[in-house]
Order: sequence, then structure tokens, then C-alpha cells
Amino acid sequence: MPNEIMNIRLSQRPDIINDIRNQVHRSNQRLKKYGLTPDIYLTQNKTNLLRVKPASEWMEQEYGKPAPRKLFGDFWFEGELCVLFADTNLGKSILAVQIGNNITLGACMEPFANQMDAQTPVLYIDFEMGSKQFQTRYFDSQWGNFPFGKTFSRAEINPEADNPALYDSYNDYLASAVERAIEQSKAKVLIIDNLTYMRNGTESAKDALPLMKHLKALKTRYKLSVLALAHTPKRSAAQPLTVNDLQGSKMIINFCDSAFAIGESHTIPGGRYLKQIKQRNTQKVYGEQNVCICHITKVMNDLHYVFDGYAQESDHLQQRRDRKLLKQQALELQQQGHSYRYISNELKIGLATVNRLLG
Repeated sequence: MPNEIMNIRLSQRPDIINDIRNQVHRSNQRLKKYGLTPDIYLTQNKTNLLRVKPASEWMEQEYGKPAPRKLFGDFWFEGELCVLFADTNLGKSILAVQIGNNITLGACMEPFANQMDAQTPVLYIDFEMGSKQFQTRYFDSQWGNFPFGKTFSRAEINPEADNPALYDSYNDYLASAVERAIEQSKAKVLIIDNLTYMRNGTESAKDALPLMKHLKALKTRYKLSVLALAHTPKRSAAQPLTVNDLQGSKMIINFCDSAFAIGESHTIPGGRYLKQIKQRNTQKVYGEQNVCICHITKVMNDLHYVFDGYAQESDHLQQRRDRKLLKQQALELQQQGHSYRYISNELKIGLATVNRLLG
């Protein structure tokens, strides 16, 4: 009988009341999920997503505050979410480790100034190498291990901590782990190597947007400067590096504050060049007409980049070759009885190109 009365009462309740009750229930469930209470709604500063002020008030608020300091010359400034991208095996990780360790030491790779205080805590999250691979890279049999700065911390995935039941998704699990690592290391600078590991995919806007929002939120919450490493897709070595050469959705480049890239020099063996791709805190200093030429060296146990000078990017791109001459050379080698693979290696062109020339 009591149940029948309850059902009658529910059926007589107006739909609008049921909608309100359902909304309250869903809201309470969300708050519970994130460890919050309804009191949060009493603090507008914590619930209003947009802060609105007259432009003059924003100007007054920021007047007199110090300008952002340089972490790596004009490539990366304090408080920025910066993306460093390059093809595989060009030394992104080597440069990122060098930049991070220099920040902790109060040192720099000349002429790229580091204006941060020595002992600034830096967290390098390494999704690329295992600990032994990392140690081998910075080890010499005579000189031992490289002496990293005391406030330079490195993190890697713990293979034993595979507990998906603890979180709704692996992305949530990883995000929580990153926050704990930031808190544990007291980091003011975060370097992520590399970006693609942070999400199951970054090729589409729906995957890239949550990732970039998450990194922006981390940057704001912990007052971080963030450097995220990323790859380039297969590209023509004869073309200049542009925003289109960052692998994944353009949402990544749209949401970052700055970006720079490493290119391979095709005129200097082992040469590299650094090029600004996007900047907000400075004018473009290192564009097509003024890229920074570098090389990688290892002195004792110190693996690092060395600056060599400035040049035009066009001087270091792969030169376009005359197709008619290339076809003639390939035909001559074919007539001499050489295989397509030999022709490919001899002319330094891909097998697919050889097939097109001789097909």
C-alpha cells in the first residue's frame, strides 16, 4: 500500500519538478566525483568560467608586473606552453634535457639566454626512453655519469602500476599521475617527451582539444612553464619548416603560446638548425632568413647541442633535382645491371621514386 501511494504521488508530480530533481542529482554526482561540495557555488570566482572586466582594469592589474623571463632565448618564455617538434632522430630529447638541466643550473646554451634563477625545479617526464637508455646516453666509461642539477627531476612510466580500475580511463589515470609528479617535484618547469603519449590520439580536433585544455589548466594551476615535444609527419626535405609540419591536429599549434622546430641541414653533415614557428612574447627573431645552425656533440659524459651561427633556411634544405637528369642516371645504372635498391642508395632517392622513374 505505501508503494502504491508513492507511485501515485510521483505520477502527480509536475514534469518540471522531476527535471529539477534530476538536475540536482546529476550535479551532486559530479561534485562527489571530484571531491567537492555544493558550497562551491557560493564562490563565483571558482564557478564562473569567464572573468569579465573593462580593458582598462586588465591593464592596471598587469601594470608594473615583471616581464616573462627567457628560458631558452626568444624560443621559450616563462609561463608559456611551448611545443618543440622535429623528425625522428634529430635530437629533440637531447635538446630538451639540455634546456631543462641548464634551467636548474642557472646556465644557458649561448646565445640563448636563460633568465630563471638557479635551482628552479624542473620535471622532465620521459615517455620515450627507459632509465638504462637514459643513463647510457649520459655516461662515459672514464668519466662516469653526467652530474645533473639537483633540482632536475625525471619521471618515467612505472610498468607495475597498471591499475585501470582506479580511474574511469587511462587518460584520467595518466593526468592524475602527472599532477602528483608535479607536486612531488615542486616543479616550476615541466617538459613532456612526448606529446602523443598524453592521449590515445592527437590527429583530430576532438582528441587534441582536451589534451591542450588539460595542459593549459596544469600550466595555470601550478604556475608552470611547459615544453611539450612532438613529431613531424613524413615531409619533403626540400620545403621550409612551417606550422603544417607539426604532427596531429592544428588545434595543438592553435592552443600553444609558442613553437619552434629542429630541421636537418643537408649541406653540413650532422648539422641541425632551429627555427621559430610561433611566438607571442617577442617578434620573430629566428625565421627563414635567420635560422640557428647547431650540431650535437658529446664531451666526456655531456651530450649536448652547440650553437654554430646563423644562416638562411634555404641554404640547408635538400636541393630539388632535375627529374630528366635523375631518370637518365637511373636508366644508365639499370642498363649496367644494378638492382632498384642499389639505384636507390646510389642516387639517394626512395625505392618508390626509382619505380616511378623506371616503370
